[in-house]
Amino acid sequence: MPFCWRVVSLHVISYFIAGIFALSFINYKEYFNTGTLSLLMRPTDSPIVAAGPSLQIINGFFMSLFLFPFKTIFISGKKSWVKLFFLLLGFSFFSPQTPAPSTFEGVIYTKIPLSYHLLGIPECLVYSLIFSALLFGWYTKPKKTWNILSVIVVMLIVLISTMGVLSSFGVLKNN
Repeated sequence: MPFCWRVVSLHVISYFIAGIFALSFINYKEYFNTGTLSLLMRPTDSPIVAAGPSLQIINGFFMSLFLFPFKTIFISGKKSWVKLFFLLLGFSFFSPQTPAPSTFEGVIYTKIPLSYHLLGIPECLVYSLIFSALLFGWYTKPKKTWNILSVIVVMLIVLISTMGVLSSFGVLKNN
């Protein structure tokens, strides 16, 4: 059970940080609302997009199930987090099972310009680095502080996500 919580919470936190990074520095809002990507991606102010960070709890749970049999590979050894980093990066960009934007398969099979595919790579790198380093750190220096902080941060992310959903429905007014 501790492994499951660690993966779920760190996935949610890493996903949120990488998403904020992408919104701030890659300007996803503009790319998702205009041009080619607007045909594939929902607008960033869509209710389901706002719910995305909270829904990552489900995704994190499945990740924990899939990673569990291999956990000792990623938590033992001085640089074992690098193995997880490259595994995440490999399955996210180089070897996905679908031709999604910002994937090698997407470059081959979609008509999306290469420049759009390249936009998502920094977000993938940020996520993979944060997730793998924090998971490794949590196991190499286990402290109660990790549990407390992870609960608080995940609760804040769920609250922010919920407020985003309410705002997208017009329940909360933006000033």
